[in-house]
Amino acid sequence: MKHYLISCGGTGGHLAPGIALAEGLASRGHGTTLLVSGKKIDARLAAKYPALKFATVPAAPFARGPVGLAKFVCQQWRGLSFSLRLIRATRPAAVVAFGGFTAGPVAFAARLAGVPVALHEANRVPGRATRVLARFARRVYLPPGVTLRGLNDAVRRHAALPVRAEIVRRPRAEACARLGLDPASKILVVLGGSQGATALNDWMRRELPVFVAAGVQLCCVTGPGKATALGTGAGGAVLLEFCDDMAALLSAADLVVSRAGAGSIAELARCATPALLVPFPHAADNHQQANAAWFAQGGGGLVVDQRELEKLGPLARALLVDDAQLARFRANLRQLDRPGALGLILDDLESLNQPAPASVAMHFTLA
Repeated sequence: MKHYLISCGGTGGHLAPGIALAEGLASRGHGTTLLVSGKKIDARLAAKYPALKFATVPAAPFARGPVGLAKFVCQQWRGLSFSLRLIRATRPAAVVAFGGFTAGPVAFAARLAGVPVALHEANRVPGRATRVLARFARRVYLPPGVTLRGLNDAVRRHAALPVRAEIVRRPRAEACARLGLDPASKILVVLGGSQGATALNDWMRRELPVFVAAGVQLCCVTGPGKATALGTGAGGAVLLEFCDDMAALLSAADLVVSRAGAGSIAELARCATPALLVPFPHAADNHQQANAAWFAQGGGGLVVDQRELEKLGPLARALLVDDAQLARFRANLRQLDRPGALGLILDDLESLNQPAPASVAMHFTLA
């Protein structure tokens, strides 16, 4: 049995695939420790998996300005020290990082300790952590069709996001009963990502009377602390600050309005749930726009710019009564799903701690 460290904290989009990988490794007899941040979203999701081992790594996101930068440097240094101690204690076969601000100190510590580093990039535009850390990674998993300039062919593998085993399509009536929704009504689900999205929450509240008049039931995952802020104006909708049963939520929905994080898209594809994607306009490197474009090109749904939210309501209502179009979206989503991604990564990781060929050494130029 081998032990693996999995850095996956900061957002649900990082933590969910880390959990999927940990469960996959456990099914093959390996041990894991998942390294998460101190954010509430990490603690909330981790609490669902008592069989897995979690540890909180000191880390902070990069911030501009003297105070923010000082905090970032201090926390990264603390995270490096913490990670070095953990690596000495657990002697992992490899460290796997899913990006985000917890990835840096863990990956640098692994490099210093001579432990193989593997990175997984889920977005169609590789993030800063992947671009920086790829120079010394033994493996970089990228979405099919995505490249990273200067990355050695022996290092690169194409593998989609691993999705948790629990994310499977369920019978609609069962899913609705689980969430207190009416299966006789058309159901529109609004998702703003693990932190929620104020723009989508406000849009839902404005549009709610029109949807109710059209016989559509709304369910909105508002984000932590945001359900109360919507007030009584959203009383006709089912409001959830956090959803710990995404399979039920996506199985109940006829249509989803969502941000365009890679994790959300992978789960939409796995459950074959059509969506209108509204990319977060301030996402790093505009990666959500690239994710959404790939989703739309694959026929899983449509994209609406946040600057044109007035188009979202009429479009959603038109789709909800167009059963033929929704069926086409669902068929396309089954083609976009990549159920073999986890197995590919597991097979590759089990061979990763073999000595690296000399040709793999450090031929990398930052994109």
